[in-house]
Amino acid sequence: MKIAFHGAAQTVTGSKHLITLKNGKKILLDCGMYQGLGDETDKLNHDFGFISSEVDVMILSHAHIDHCGLVPKLVKEGYQGKIFCTPGTKDLTNILLMDSAEIQESDARFLEKKRQRTSPELLQPLYNIEDAKRAMLLFETVEYGQWFDVIEGVQALFTDAGHIIGSGCVHLVVKEDGKDTRITFSGDVGRYRDVILRSPEIFPQADYIIMESTYGNSLHEDVKDTPQLLHEWINKVCMERKGKLILPAFSVGRTQEILYDLNQLEAQGVLPKIPFYVDSPLSIEATDVVKRFPQYFNKQIQNVLKNDDDPFMFPGVTYIKSVEESKSLNFRNGPMVIISASGMADAGRVKHHISNNIENSRNAIVMTGYCEPNSLGGRLLAGAKEVGIFGVEHQVNAEIGQIRSMSAHGDYDDLCQWLACQDPKLVKKLFLVHGEPEVQFAFKNRLIKKGFLDVLVPERHFETGLS
Repeated sequence: MKIAFHGAAQTVTGSKHLITLKNGKKILLDCGMYQGLGDETDKLNHDFGFISSEVDVMILSHAHIDHCGLVPKLVKEGYQGKIFCTPGTKDLTNILLMDSAEIQESDARFLEKKRQRTSPELLQPLYNIEDAKRAMLLFETVEYGQWFDVIEGVQALFTDAGHIIGSGCVHLVVKEDGKDTRITFSGDVGRYRDVILRSPEIFPQADYIIMESTYGNSLHEDVKDTPQLLHEWINKVCMERKGKLILPAFSVGRTQEILYDLNQLEAQGVLPKIPFYVDSPLSIEATDVVKRFPQYFNKQIQNVLKNDDDPFMFPGVTYIKSVEESKSLNFRNGPMVIISASGMADAGRVKHHISNNIENSRNAIVMTGYCEPNSLGGRLLAGAKEVGIFGVEHQVNAEIGQIRSMSAHGDYDDLCQWLACQDPKLVKKLFLVHGEPEVQFAFKNRLIKKGFLDVLVPERHFETGLS
């Protein structure tokens, strides 16, 4: 049996890990899109590193685009097997892939028009809406805690990863040559004191672990501080400076967390009476999906639901759907809060809001999650004094900030707590994926000190045997 790492290898996006059994059968864990890597992004998304039609079965950990975003391309290139995931993941993946397909088609049309037909070869999107629809027909759902047959000789189990609605850690038992080999794939590990979701679950002892390491060298601010931090930003920017506070937020997970925290501030009577806008149709759809799975919520929000049937809605919030409504926000003066995707500020409506407001010193742009260094959000956080947006150079006069407590990824304490159910001496190899190299090697050293004997940080397309 072998495993190859074709994505999220010494980088944070593009999750794709391929297990090849001794009988030649292939199991793909995730099929994610690369994001925020500048000019290299498009090339990486065109090259899987394996032949799609040769994959026999796929298991999806969760619905974020960097884990599911290339599933339609996989199907377009000949994949015909099942795609296993939890019910929550399927529902979120459906809306995310349809949105992604529209973006692929729109980008292809834009680039084709921009190059003014200097080439007779038409530009093709990575995939289109029909590809995404065909992909969704292959999905099969399994609840947490239920062992299921993947292919002959392989069983799998999902445990709650606590990252977003439906996110799961994947646990495989492979029967070969009369023995069982246990492989665990973390997907993305959430936080143990998340505002909305349950904590990550314990899981069976593994022989091999494939583990994310996004925040493997840092500690987040306390989750309980998030409402207070939001309140401070709103007061400083909107009430004192009469400016606009722009919150780039991922449509799945982050937007809902912000809305919940604002709802709680409103319930406490401390939320200012100013306009709040959620300007992302995808975020609105995702919020509706999240509401359909209250059984995944933690005890705290379960108690809130006894008195508040919609913890993501409060007086003063407006959901923006049309392009015309979105554009009109740029012509409105006075204090306001705009919550918009994408979280890295590299695409979507938030990029337009930033371009229209970044030169005004009354305003602030506050990141609410991880940003790839090459993304617009990453460059702003790094202190760029000037940034190019839609081909125009802008002076960065607006205040730039970040609320680190809002990350859906666990920090090194959370990651170590997730591993605490394992006997390190029984883990033959632990592979660190989904992280920047300097972070991963720092986390590797931490894990070695905790007794894990063999910790590897694979490069892209690295393949190794599992005994």
